[in-house]
Amino acid sequence: MGRFAAGNAPEADAIVCEAIAGVGADIEALRIPHLAGVVLGGGYGRGEGGAMESSAEPKWRLSNDLDFFAVTKDGASGNEIRAIASALEPVSKKWTEMLGIDVDFIVRTPWRIRHDEERLMIQELVHGYVDVAGEKGEALFANVARRTPDALPWMEAARLMMNRGVGLLLAMERGGSDGFVTRNINKCILGAGDAMLIARHGYEWRAEARRDALGDGLYARALEWKFRPGEEGVCDIETARGAWLGALGEIRSESNLAALRRTARNAARWVVRRKSLGALATFGLDPVVRVLAGVTDCLRARKRMSTSLRRDWEVFN
Repeated sequence: MGRFAAGNAPEADAIVCEAIAGVGADIEALRIPHLAGVVLGGGYGRGEGGAMESSAEPKWRLSNDLDFFAVTKDGASGNEIRAIASALEPVSKKWTEMLGIDVDFIVRTPWRIRHDEERLMIQELVHGYVDVAGEKGEALFANVARRTPDALPWMEAARLMMNRGVGLLLAMERGGSDGFVTRNINKCILGAGDAMLIARHGYEWRAEARRDALGDGLYARALEWKFRPGEEGVCDIETARGAWLGALGEIRSESNLAALRRTARNAARWVVRRKSLGALATFGLDPVVRVLAGVTDCLRARKRMSTSLRRDWEVFN
C-alpha cells in the first residue's frame, strides 16, 4: 500500500487504498465503452492529501476530495464523453456517501490532455497519480511532455489567482467562519503563494519545497492546515484578501507582456464561448486575464460578483 496522505497517517492511507480498489472494481464492472483508463490525481495521487485526526473511531478521516481523471479512447465524440461521465455518476455518488467527502471524476480526451499539457493541473497530474482502472497512466499519458516546474507559463499564475480570488469572494458572500469559508481562505493563501512562484519561475512540484522556497510564515501555516485541518483557520478574510492583492502586484510586475497582448484569437474565444463582447477595456485579452480583472475589481472594492462575472468564471476557469 502506498502513502496517500501527507505525514504519518496510516489509517487515512488505508481508507484511500480501499477506495481506490473499490472504485476501480466498480468501474471495471461497468465495462464503459470508449473509456481507456482512470487514475487518481489531486493531493492523494501525489501523496499530499489531508487527514483529520479524531478522538472517536475511526481515528482518522479524509479531509480533501478524491479527484479521479477518466481518460477516453482516442477519437471519442462529445456524446461518448457525456456517456462516460453519466456512467461514472453512480460510482461518484456511492463513494461520496461512503467516505463523506466529494469523489469527483474529470473526463478528458487524449487530445484535450495534450492540448492542455502546459497547464498546472495536467503537469501535476502526470507527475503524481495512482492507477485505478483500465490502461495504466504510463500508456494514458505517453504523449504528454513532462515539463520542469520552472517552465510553467505565466498564464497559470493568472489562472490560480482567478480561481482563488473567486473562492475568496464566495467566502466573503457567505460570511461567518464555517468549513466552506475556512477552506477557501486557506486555498487563497496557498494559491497566492503558488502563483508568485510560477511568476518567478520558481515553482516546485512538492508542496514542502514550495513552502521552503517562499519562506513565508502564513503560507507555511496554511500548508500545515491543509495537511491536518483543524476547527480554526490560519487567518481571517481580510488577511487573505491582503495576501491575494499583494501577490497580484508581484505577478503583474513579473508578467510577460506577450501574455497581455490583445489578439483577434482571444477576442474570438470570448465571443464564441460567451456570445457577447464583454468589457471593452479588456477586449482582446486572454479570457483568463479578462475574468481576473473583474475579480480584482470586486476584491479591491469588497463587492459581490455580478451574475455575469460569475458566469464568465464558470466558462473560463
